[in-house]
Amino acid sequence: MFDIERYKDQLLRLHDHICPRQVLGLRMGELAGELLGLPIPQTDKSLFVFIETDGCFSDGVMVATGCSAGHRSMRLEDQGKVAATFVDTRHGAQHGVRIWPHPLSRQRAAEYVTTAQDSWHCQLNAYQRMPSQMLLCSVWVELAAPVQAIMSKSGLRATCAVCGEEIINEREVVRNGVCLCRACAGISRYYLPAIESRQ
Repeated sequence: MFDIERYKDQLLRLHDHICPRQVLGLRMGELAGELLGLPIPQTDKSLFVFIETDGCFSDGVMVATGCSAGHRSMRLEDQGKVAATFVDTRHGAQHGVRIWPHPLSRQRAAEYVTTAQDSWHCQLNAYQRMPSQMLLCSVWVELAAPVQAIMSKSGLRATCAVCGEEIINEREVVRNGVCLCRACAGISRYYLPAIESRQ
C-alpha cells in the first residue's frame, strides 16, 4: 500500500507543497522496484533511471528511488513525457522497464475521488490511493546501448582539440585521431556561440 508519509519530509525539502506529478514519480519508482526486484530507495547504484521530463515529477522519482544526476544514477532524456525507464545495473543489463501514467489515469482519478474541490486535488488524492494497474502502464524495453556504456566510468578525462574544454565520463569523440567534444564534433549542441557585433 502506497504511503506518502514515507516521502513527505524529503519532498517538502525540495518543494513547498506536494503535487500530483510528484506522486506519479513516487508511484513509478515504487512499481519499478517491485518489477525489478530491487529494494528502494537504492544506495549502491544498482538502479539507473532515465526520466523523460524534468520538474516535480523527476523529484518524485528521485526521492522514491534514491537515484539522482548528482550520483550519476539518473539521466534526463527530454521527451516532454511524464515517463521513466528503470534499469537494474547489477547484471550488465541492456533492458529495463518503462513506466508512464495510464492514458485514463485522470478520468479514473475523478471516478475514484468524487469529493475533491478541483481536478488538481482530485488527482493528488486519487494518485495516492489508486491501485498501480489503474494508475500506471509498464513495458519491458531494450536499451539502445549497454547501461555500462551509458553510465561510463568516473575519473576519465580528455581535452577537446578545438575548444580546449575538458571532457569527462568518456563523452569525447575521436575523429582521424583528433579528440573532440560532442559540440565541436557537431553531434550534440544545445547552444550556438553568440557573435558580438560592435559598431
